[in-house]
Amino acid sequence: MRRLLLLLLGLLLLHQGRCFEFVIDGEWEDETSDVRPQGRHKRAILTSEEQEDFEAIRGDDITVKSYKMESRITSRFAHTTVRTSVVNSATTAQSIGFNVQIPKRAFITNFTMNVNGIIFLGSVKEKTVARNLYAQARARGKAAGIVRANSQDMETFKTEVHVPPGSHIEFELHYQEMMQRKLGFYEHSLYLQPGRLVPQFQVDVYIYEPNGISTVETPNMLGSQFSDFIKVTSSKDKAHVVFKPNLQQQRKCENCSGSAVDGVFTVKYDVTRDSNAGELQVSDGHFVHFFAPSNLSPLPKNIVFVIDVSGSMWGVKMKQTVEAMQAILDDLTIDDHFSIVDFNHNVRCWNEELVQGSSIQVTDAKKYIQSIKPNGGTNINEALMRAVQMLVRASNQGLIDPRSVSMIILVSDGDPTVGEIKLSTIQKNVKRVMREEFSLFSLGIGFDVDYDFLERIAMENRGMAQRIYANHDAAEQLRAFYSQVSSPLLRRIAVQFPDDAVSDVTHNRFDKYFSGSELVVAGKVLPSESGVLTSFTTASAARLDITLQTEANTAELDMELAKQQHSFTGFARQMWAYITVKQLIAERSLAPTAAKKRKITQQIMSLAVEHQFVTPLTALLVESEDAKERLLADSPRDPKHGCCSGMTGAGGASASNGLAPRTIVYHPPPWVQMTTPAPRSQAEKGPEEWALPQQVNLVDNDPHFIVHLPTSNMDVCFNIDSKPGHILNLVSDAGAGVVVNGQLIGSKKLHKNHLSTYFGTISVYYQPDGLSVTVSPDSVSMTDGSNNHTFTWGATAEISQDGVRISIVKNSHVTVTMNNNIQVMVLLHRVWKKNPVSVDFLGIYIPHANQYSPLVHGLIGQFSREPEVSVHGVHEGVDPLKKEATMEVKGNQLLVTRGWQKDYRRDKRRGSNVYCWFIHNSGKGFIDGHYTDYIVPNLDSFLPTL
Repeated sequence: MRRLLLLLLGLLLLHQGRCFEFVIDGEWEDETSDVRPQGRHKRAILTSEEQEDFEAIRGDDITVKSYKMESRITSRFAHTTVRTSVVNSATTAQSIGFNVQIPKRAFITNFTMNVNGIIFLGSVKEKTVARNLYAQARARGKAAGIVRANSQDMETFKTEVHVPPGSHIEFELHYQEMMQRKLGFYEHSLYLQPGRLVPQFQVDVYIYEPNGISTVETPNMLGSQFSDFIKVTSSKDKAHVVFKPNLQQQRKCENCSGSAVDGVFTVKYDVTRDSNAGELQVSDGHFVHFFAPSNLSPLPKNIVFVIDVSGSMWGVKMKQTVEAMQAILDDLTIDDHFSIVDFNHNVRCWNEELVQGSSIQVTDAKKYIQSIKPNGGTNINEALMRAVQMLVRASNQGLIDPRSVSMIILVSDGDPTVGEIKLSTIQKNVKRVMREEFSLFSLGIGFDVDYDFLERIAMENRGMAQRIYANHDAAEQLRAFYSQVSSPLLRRIAVQFPDDAVSDVTHNRFDKYFSGSELVVAGKVLPSESGVLTSFTTASAARLDITLQTEANTAELDMELAKQQHSFTGFARQMWAYITVKQLIAERSLAPTAAKKRKITQQIMSLAVEHQFVTPLTALLVESEDAKERLLADSPRDPKHGCCSGMTGAGGASASNGLAPRTIVYHPPPWVQMTTPAPRSQAEKGPEEWALPQQVNLVDNDPHFIVHLPTSNMDVCFNIDSKPGHILNLVSDAGAGVVVNGQLIGSKKLHKNHLSTYFGTISVYYQPDGLSVTVSPDSVSMTDGSNNHTFTWGATAEISQDGVRISIVKNSHVTVTMNNNIQVMVLLHRVWKKNPVSVDFLGIYIPHANQYSPLVHGLIGQFSREPEVSVHGVHEGVDPLKKEATMEVKGNQLLVTRGWQKDYRRDKRRGSNVYCWFIHNSGKGFIDGHYTDYIVPNLDSFLPTL
């Protein structure tokens, strides 16, 4: 049965198919008033029966020659094309329908149709303009449109064309969307339900990720019979997924005439990440910065669960909510604090105060949840007020960690019926009492709830909303949502850029970042002579503050995209427009005045027309090549289904509510040198100057020790000939609480009957803060006993925690500073991966000016007290290029050889010569005791008293 509420496309055949007329039956927004006229049509919801009866191609006696879907995903932005070719095989004229289910967050960008050689081309225009042009055709049919389907992630585009027998029709629909990362994956879904056997049926998904693809999965949701027909081909940065069953393979059974292809075709993937600084890409005059750090310890959580227990929750809804809460409560840790507020016409609290997530408290809370009996009305306002008051009290009393994340999770299935029932007043009340550090997440169960209200109230308070569908897997939906927000890693994230480098930047400040998600910032790149764009990301993690730096060449990606056959070359420009339009639509829903709303409306329409997005404020005008026949598709707004298509859920809520695009100005911290990058050949040499004193003690290469003696104005060298796996103590200062140890690794094989050893791991332990920093050729990690954070060498970063500061320079070195008076620098050496002998290793450079306590010792630390040294009797040695002499030190007379070792700080490839007196036998006589006395059991072990 056709519904007047559905927006359908009609083509009426007149005069032997040579004259077409079209009409529209759509919803138009009135900018001058928020009051809806009586009788206005709303988008209809498909019933479950209609959903089950959905077919991509509808007609009584038709031949579907082909049905093809192709998605090109480039850097998380997807352009999908749906094409089908149909013949009316009936002996009479009939209506043929073309229906496509698309993701709710997608924008339709074009629709074309070829009916017996008459081609209709689409273009996006402002609704009023499209309506006026369309009115010229005077209507008798119905228009194409988007209707909300009763499914979790899809909405339906429907068209219908009335054609004579033998007619040939080709439909083609295009839409675009940004992939959202959830729980560590991007998920791309295509709805396949042709409803019949198709001779040429094919689905192609092409993925190109410039930084590399780490994993591709194709969970089979179509049925076991198709498991062997989904083919995946992947390389480092590309993947191709194809599904191409032939006619026989499509059949429900061997002799069946019906198609078994019925369901969602899903591709899940994730990308390779070189560092926690994110991935900065520049293309077509636009940039996109992806930020998805990992290997960080979660922040503690303070959660108040606010649960609707009114009469409408009786039955499956309450059963599923209780089931989900059992699992959610089990996820809490002893570092988390929580409580529960349940409400109907009254408001009750399981506990009036936040309590620790101990096993005893969790068990008691689960019993309380199980005892709830739904009844009565719905008092949302009072319940939210009580929840906020609980968080405020805990904060004022200092009961919660100031670096923790505080949130309210509201679960409701209906509009308020008791107490304050005016939605705008409830929204204002919550906004007034919520603190900046609190977030509100709204979960709407079923379709009776005003989802638009839940979305607005969440967005306005640094959260996000999600609809939960009241069916058998509602509990799983609730658990999945909680999983997205259960592991906050960062707070107060800001992604910034140098002055005059960018413009029209999307929201760049975020309240929180959750594990497994992704924050995305886009904008336009201003002309620059340097050809490099740099971003700086600042954030707060558990007990530490972070500044991360990354950069991108502004021309390289465009050259690479030009080589890719199946990439979407305009992805950066379209992604910037997509994010901007989504954010503007969200801001429009929160606009406090009609004037601001009109201003935002104009911005949305301008961008949507320029980038060809069908939005609630624009329409797709489809007209024949001679512009005599027109039809129109629009996307009317439905307050029951939200304003913003889920854009607020992309990793963290934005803390910025500015209405206009903005230029970000960033004044870098003092440690950042804002210079024009050197050409690649020079940059490989490393920085010319480092912020380290000239006088250092160092250990580098195999491992060669160089000790500088400033009073004697000489350098003394020695090697340590130990074994792989041994941990050598370099500095041990029990007074200052500082330990520096290094663990040896061996070369890949013997060279000239000798196995070389190098430092493969350096550990710096600062006892006053209980903080260990461990450096390897792969990463830099830090732990304080309860929190663990890991950073790669792939980005410049600054990390501060208590009295320790860590500065990482991309692929170069890391400096650890303790209490502002002790510093250790670790230099990264990387070799050719296929080198048959050498391995990646580390060098250690320690300033002589470090302020140790009198208790300091270690292979290097002992020389903070400079021994008296004299050298005499210089004479020719066995090697005429190397003099020999006698050194008197610590009561010993040692035979020493004049030579040189390398300081690699200024030139990592060749090094700078440091001339020194070399002491043989692993420094015997120059160091206290024997080198084996400096072997310690663990990386954070202090040296026993020698």
